[in-house]
Amino acid sequence: MNAYQAIYDQIPIRFDMASQVMLIGIVQGFFLALVIFLRASTKSAIHWFGWMLVVQCLVFLDVYLCYTGLMKYVIHLNDSTEFLVLLIAPTLYFFLYTLLERKHFSFKKFWPHFVLPTLYLLSQVQYLLSPQAIKLNAYLGAYHRDLGFVPVPDDFDHSYHHIKDRFRWLVLSSFVFYLFLTAKLVWKAYKRGKMSTKNIRMDKYSFSRNTVIIFLVLFVCLFLVFLNFDDDGGDHYLGMLETLTIFITSFFILSESRFFEKSWIADKYETLSSTSVAFESVEEMLANSEYFTNPDISLKQVADKLGTNANTVSKLINSETGMNFNDYINQKRIERSKIRLLDPDFSHLTIEAIGQTVGFNSKSAFYAAFKKHVGQSPSAYVKAKNNEKRA
Repeated sequence: MNAYQAIYDQIPIRFDMASQVMLIGIVQGFFLALVIFLRASTKSAIHWFGWMLVVQCLVFLDVYLCYTGLMKYVIHLNDSTEFLVLLIAPTLYFFLYTLLERKHFSFKKFWPHFVLPTLYLLSQVQYLLSPQAIKLNAYLGAYHRDLGFVPVPDDFDHSYHHIKDRFRWLVLSSFVFYLFLTAKLVWKAYKRGKMSTKNIRMDKYSFSRNTVIIFLVLFVCLFLVFLNFDDDGGDHYLGMLETLTIFITSFFILSESRFFEKSWIADKYETLSSTSVAFESVEEMLANSEYFTNPDISLKQVADKLGTNANTVSKLINSETGMNFNDYINQKRIERSKIRLLDPDFSHLTIEAIGQTVGFNSKSAFYAAFKKHVGQSPSAYVKAKNNEKRA
């Protein structure tokens, strides 16, 4: 015990620029995650962004404690967040998937992504339950080898090191795999052409593309740190990079905020009785009633049916789809018209009449909207589909 206390007392406490930067980023990250959890729907993509922040902040809180030496006061927690490092890349992928695919996260579908972190956690149970002397030696080996080590029982089983010694390669492999998946996801969304930059300041594609770029920068820095440091002594560089990333993210979130808009308090659509509504509610209401086929549909009518105000619905559609209300409704009409143009039950109707059944008041409006969303006229679309069937 005397040897333990002697080395324990020699562990220095340091507060420098690197530690301050890390601490600011960790606090900002937890605060941003809290705001997201309080404001965002649990089914929304941004909710996964909040979980991604929580995972990263917990990991870098561990790095902060180790770097400053404060870990000696909670030595039983040393390396307790290692398995979370293997969740950083997956949670980023889950966020982009729900954002770009507009599909809810399903554990049944995505459970394989949790296999590696879970297996690693199970492989380290022996270490997590080990005496404090073992954890102190692990910390000393990573940050203060010059202080020596404390004695441990000779019969203690260190077999968990077989996996622990390969942790860095597991992390790098995870980042490479998910960097490929996220890049593929963004490219797929770009090729679909679902996102437009005309109506919003930061569209989904641009945000997702920038996220992948940051992901790539983080991977390069991770590789360089692993290449130049045999222990965990370079992790604070990653912590400072994470702080920069969190503040860049905070900047873009704040710049999209209504707080900076003119007359945001006295918005002409907003009332004191306004309530928030999820985008899924808009989609469900329009789908269930096929209300979008009503030629007289208006933004205010949709808002009234949802019990909110027109400005809220407009901004929600804008942020989720990158389209204004009219384009959003027309897209739904065009999708329905594509089905009816090929449906034998509607073969007795002219193309103009089919346009009227989905809500268009004139032939010109139908043709213009169809060409905008499909890239060809209705007649050309029907001809192309019939040729495909005959081929």
